[in-house]
Formats: sequence, structure tokens, C-alpha cells
Amino acid sequence: MKEQITRSTPLYKIVGLSVDCKRCNHCCRYGSGFLIATDVPKIARQMSLSEEELINNCLEPVTKFNTTLYRPQTIKKGKKYGTCIFFNAQEGCRIHRVKPLQCKVSSCNENGEDISVWFHLNYFVNPNDPQSIREWKIYLESGGKNIPGGSLQELVPNPEKLKKMLNYEVLK
Repeated sequence: MKEQITRSTPLYKIVGLSVDCKRCNHCCRYGSGFLIATDVPKIARQMSLSEEELINNCLEPVTKFNTTLYRPQTIKKGKKYGTCIFFNAQEGCRIHRVKPLQCKVSSCNENGEDISVWFHLNYFVNPNDPQSIREWKIYLESGGKNIPGGSLQELVPNPEKLKKMLNYEVLK
């Protein structure tokens, strides 16, 4: 059943909405999930690597909405889509026990698209960063999916501050 997901939906509920993953490995074969800060040390330990080795050899930075997060490289390095470097066709996900948050909450179910927007709003869009807000505005204007709590007015409730951000009067 499709649930109402908002920007403020708690993480535990998002995780609960994602438990029906069929483990078809579609996500792993066509990309990789973004890591939040707490994912890096867990994955490094799982792979018996230092955090620096993990970052330098297995991850790539991706910037969206003026925020940079890491994600596992794909086997075809430098390509946006392809098999995740941690996926093995025989074994499956080699980091499944400590998989990145986005991998944990992503799902092909009816809530999947809203959960993806929830992740972006909570981990990429920074309401205190004018450039992040301007980029989110462009995303919304180009027809990007949104959920309650993700409007510009909800992200920056002070109308004067929002206006200044959007008019480049506030740069940082």
C-alpha cells in the first residue's frame, strides 16, 4: 500500500517501507547507492580497508544540490550506470550487512520514488545553503518529483530569506 511520505518522515519508518525488497539485484546491476557519513567507516571495516583506501579505490564523489556524497564506483568506472563495484553475480552484495543507507531504503515498490525524493531532501538539499536551494528550485521547475515538506517555502519558511537566496543576494 502506498504510504504518505514527507520530508520529515522518520528514518525508521522509511526503512520499514523498504523491507519488501525482492532482492532482484536490479539496483546493484544498474548503479549504486549514495553513502552518508556513517556508512564509510562501516564499509571500510567490512572490506578490511582504511577509510582512505575505500574512498580512493572504491568510491566516487557525486555532487547534487551543492552537496557532495560518495557512492560506490561502477565496474565501468566513470559511467553513471553500471554494476556496483561491491556486487558479485555469484555472491550478491559483498557489503550487504553494512550497505549504504540509500541502498537500505531504496525499493522498487510503490513507495520507491517518494523514498528517493525523501533521501535527496534529507541528505543532499541543504536549506541553509543558498546554492542548494537554487538548484532544488531548478529541479522542481523542470518537473522533478516532490513530496510534502520539499517546497521552497517549506525548506526556507522565511519569505524574505528565500527571496534573497533565489535572487543571489545571499551567496553563502
